[in-house]
Amino acid sequence: MNLNCIAIDDEPLALGLISNYIEKTSFLTLVGSYGSAIEALDVLDKLSVQLIFLDIYMPELTGMEFSKLMAQSNQKNTCRIVFTTAFNQFAIEGYQVDALYYLLKPFNYNEFLQAANKAKSYFESMETLPVDQDKGKKERYLYIKSDYKLIRIDLNDIAYIESIKDYVKIHLLNKEQAISSLTTLKSIEERLPEADFIRIHRSFIIAVNKIDALGRNSVYVGSAEIPVGDLYRESFKKLLNQWA
Repeated sequence: MNLNCIAIDDEPLALGLISNYIEKTSFLTLVGSYGSAIEALDVLDKLSVQLIFLDIYMPELTGMEFSKLMAQSNQKNTCRIVFTTAFNQFAIEGYQVDALYYLLKPFNYNEFLQAANKAKSYFESMETLPVDQDKGKKERYLYIKSDYKLIRIDLNDIAYIESIKDYVKIHLLNKEQAISSLTTLKSIEERLPEADFIRIHRSFIIAVNKIDALGRNSVYVGSAEIPVGDLYRESFKKLLNQWA
C-alpha cells in the first residue's frame, strides 16, 4: 500500500523535516508541501491525498480550523490527519476532529514512522479483505482510538454503537464493557459498510445481522432495547420489510 501525503507547516525548518521524513518512508509519497493552511485548502480537492501532516498553531488559518473545513470538502471520507505541534494542550481537541495521530514536536524519525505505520494500518483496515474465497465472505476491521491506544475491532463483533455526549461507545458481542472513544457517531457511520449497519436513531447504529427482534418503535439487540428515532423511520420501515 502507498499513501499520498501533504505536509503543512508555517515553519520552513519543520516543513522541510517532515517532507524529508515522508520521502524517506517507502510507503509514503509526498505530493505537496505548504507553508500555510489556506494555500493547501485551495488545492486539496485537486489532489489525491490520503494523509495530511498538519501543524496546529499557524497564522490566518489554524490546523484545527483547516481540519473542520476539510471535513466539509470532498476529501472527508478519504483523507486523514496526523497533527504535528509543539503544544500538547491541543491533543484532546485533535481527537475531537478525528485526528488519526498526534505528534508532539520535536519528534525524531522513529516517532514519525510510528505515526506513519498507524496510518498505514488504518487504511489497510478500510480495505475489504477476503476471508473465505469459497463462500465469498468478506472481513473488515475498524480502528478506534480509546485511552490513547488504537484498537482494532472486527466488524463482525459489533452489536451496536451508541453516542453519549462527546463519546461513542461500541458494544461488542460477548463483552460486558463497551469500547469508548472521543469521536462522533457520524465519523464512525462513514466508515461502516451500509449493507451491514443501519442508523435508526441520532444516538444509535445497529448491526443488521445482530438484530434479535423488532418492536413497533424499537429494535432488540441482545438484552438491549434500542429506540427508533423519528428521522430514521423510513430506514426502519425498509428494515421491517426485509424481515417480513
